[in-house]
Amino acid sequence: MTFSIAATDAAGRFGIAVTSSSPAVAARCAHLRDGVGAVSSQNITDPRLGTALLDALSAGASAEEALTAVVRDSPGIDYRQLVVLDSSGGTAVFSGVHTLGTFGEGRGPHSVAAGNMLSGPGVPQAMCEAFEAADGELESRLLAALRAGLAAGGEAGPVCSAGISVVSGHGWRDTDLRVDWHEDPVAELGRLLDVWLPQRQDYVVRGLDPAASVGYGVAGDDR
Repeated sequence: MTFSIAATDAAGRFGIAVTSSSPAVAARCAHLRDGVGAVSSQNITDPRLGTALLDALSAGASAEEALTAVVRDSPGIDYRQLVVLDSSGGTAVFSGVHTLGTFGEGRGPHSVAAGNMLSGPGVPQAMCEAFEAADGELESRLLAALRAGLAAGGEAGPVCSAGISVVSGHGWRDTDLRVDWHEDPVAELGRLLDVWLPQRQDYVVRGLDPAASVGYGVAGDDR
């Protein structure tokens, strides 16, 4: 029901992009931690596995080591699909024997992707190739990956939700955009990203140094 990509700009930012036929996919599947990496927990989703994988990475495990430990210790793991990217760019993917429909995985120098209930197994690799070929902000490259996944066939049926989340070392997700239910969620996500990116750094400054922040430019803001 889902395909996703975890990626880094190799300069300290980590991100996830995900889309699905299910509602609010990013709320359940996208897991990020500053300086640690990015994880997607998907298929018949257990969001707790995202936290478990990030905890293992935080303790010093590589992507493969973290995945091995979580797979070993998690009941019901045969129903899960997991995507892991660590702080060194190491990657790992697990697809349990009960992963739904056609599934696959892909990798690039700075990315890893996987999906289930796909139109074909090559969709995740198309996402990684698009990410690696794209220029610009990490968020824009993640969006390019989602679009490439759709162009490669996407899910077997229509997708209805999507999200992009990024951490950059500030202590929170400096980008966290979601389209929880829409007839064309990836296109809508692109529209939101066009609104968000020019303002993203302003909101970072507001969190870190409010005295230096610019005005909101809305009614009632007299600064």
